[in-house]
Amino acid sequence: MAVGLSGCSGAPEQPVAIEPTDIVLASAPAAPISIELFTSQSCSSCPPADRLVGELVDDPNLVIISRPVTYWDRLGWRDTLAREENTQLQRHYADTLSRGGGRSYTPQAVVGGRIGLVGSRRGELEAAITEVGEDASDISVDVTGDADNGFRVSLSGPANREAIVRLLALDSSETVSIGRGENGGRSVTYTNILRAEQDLARYSGGSLDIEIGRGLVSVDGSDRYAIIVRSETGGPILAARYLGS
Repeated sequence: MAVGLSGCSGAPEQPVAIEPTDIVLASAPAAPISIELFTSQSCSSCPPADRLVGELVDDPNLVIISRPVTYWDRLGWRDTLAREENTQLQRHYADTLSRGGGRSYTPQAVVGGRIGLVGSRRGELEAAITEVGEDASDISVDVTGDADNGFRVSLSGPANREAIVRLLALDSSETVSIGRGENGGRSVTYTNILRAEQDLARYSGGSLDIEIGRGLVSVDGSDRYAIIVRSETGGPILAARYLGS
């Protein structure tokens, strides 16, 4: 079960069986939809959600971002992938999500920066992706280039749409042997773990081209990169794309 900041489950739960099938959407979204998974190595409820996003990572309709948080480190195991920035973003989401906010817990999936839900619930995740996809953003993102020569990101949309364009450096897969805490003795694989992120530009509507040189896609520990376009700091994600394949 999901657990709030007031406490985590006292003993490891039995893993929840997740069928290795794709998310089945009523219709494919016009552009990829972001899924941010807030997870922790110290939460026994998280491994099913971690497995689920691992199964979904190759879906072209989705951009997967794992955001390990820090607040369960107090249970006796320091999460080796956690970032305080992830914790702060999740706390911000608790106040801003259109649905499923109000508190921070793990595992939490946030779809499109708008809808929060328990990250291991496949059916609810499918419904949220469909809902966000049906209310598609009017901002489009096109990416050309490659990691050797750099990328060009082209945005287009209506005038006077204020947003922030961010570059996310991701580690496509890490398996961690957890030594203590609720998951002590288990090895858990994490997918598209956030290693770094930075603002690239402010978008004010219309057309915008952004050049991303090799230096920006050479972050230590990262082998995959993504662009997200947020309506404001911690606000809804209006567009998301991986750079390259």
